[in-house]
Amino acid sequence: MKATWKGGNRLRLLVNGEQFFPAVFDAIRQAQREVLIETFILFEDKVGNELRDVLVEAARRGVEVHLLVDGFGSSDLTPEYIGALTSAGVHLRIFGPRRRFLGMRLNLLRRMHRKITVVDARVAFVGGINFSADHLGDYGPEAKQDYSVEVEGPIVEDIHRFTRAAVDPDRGRWFRRRHHAVTTPAPRPVGTADAMFVTRDNHDHPNDIERHYRIALRAARKRVLIANAYFFPGYRLLREMRRAARRGVEVHLILQGEADMAIVKTAAGLLYDHLLRGGVRVHEYCRRPLHGKVATVDDEWATIGSSNLDPLSLALNLEANLSIRDRGFNRELREALDCLIRDDCKEIKAGDVPSQGMWVTVRSFFVFHVLRSFPQWASWLPRHAPRLFTVAASMSGTSGSQRDVGHRQGRDAAEAENGHAA
Repeated sequence: MKATWKGGNRLRLLVNGEQFFPAVFDAIRQAQREVLIETFILFEDKVGNELRDVLVEAARRGVEVHLLVDGFGSSDLTPEYIGALTSAGVHLRIFGPRRRFLGMRLNLLRRMHRKITVVDARVAFVGGINFSADHLGDYGPEAKQDYSVEVEGPIVEDIHRFTRAAVDPDRGRWFRRRHHAVTTPAPRPVGTADAMFVTRDNHDHPNDIERHYRIALRAARKRVLIANAYFFPGYRLLREMRRAARRGVEVHLILQGEADMAIVKTAAGLLYDHLLRGGVRVHEYCRRPLHGKVATVDDEWATIGSSNLDPLSLALNLEANLSIRDRGFNRELREALDCLIRDDCKEIKAGDVPSQGMWVTVRSFFVFHVLRSFPQWASWLPRHAPRLFTVAASMSGTSGSQRDVGHRQGRDAAEAENGHAA
């Protein structure tokens, strides 16, 4: 699906689970025809249990409910949880499930990392928030800082078409397409925002999200503000950040200071000297783990979605972002990020970066050459043909974990990564 700008949309920024979960659950409770959900992580905690309950209630009142989870990120769902969904009529599918080996999850690469919800082809939610309680402040110091957007208007047609094909592989049949086209009218304009739905896969759209970042950086004239949890981008994206800074644009990065994984901070730290010498300002968010994947450029362009700026998201995972041209939304997101910088960030200065010794010079040389070429070498990695599994109600109680239930749909990875299955 080619990404195009569509006008007439209404947007609402949702910050953290406190705003996101009530909005999503209320939309599902009001659903009349259809609920489509893709999520990387679904946990059996108070958030996952509430999602289960609202989906079960919707399915029982006749709403068609499709739920797609990733086999790596949602690998610990119990048969009881799965059975409650499927016995109520929820269509549950798992992207790339794999058995564990010595307790380890082996399906690390090429994950279904998107976080999308669409209700009645009328309202959609796109962002970085999973269905898990660690997106709520009462989770404690490990609660994640993250963002999503609620959108209504013509762009929902694009999001709906893509998500429907992803969660329901049988939709490719001609009679399903015809029936769907007749029963789902295109959303009417309800606002003034322009929006574009941008996805990344391993076939037709391998670098679309990164390309839109680079386009926005090249067009920047005043200020760029990027908040990204897992930051280790390719050489071309780093180059555009430095070029923008050198022509007088304020370029600010908000990265993890309280990292949820030590390697995240270590990897980003390798780039600090290169970025600072290029005029980019780096801020570490230290209040709690940063999980957001958002950016604003000047007074109008913004993006929000599931894609980190690291090799997994930019070269391997299946991702989805919403690009936005709207001054009001841009201002709201920019002010929220400026609050993070003002209240909860530490700015990294040149003196905070260790001096360049021989080892650091050699290491930096190696890192930058890897960065320059990682999209190419990532394409050499084996495409292990992740499958989409459908969990049948009669199978949900036959094993000790989600990994052992389900049967294979007749779709291979090539279709999945083109959007027909995942």
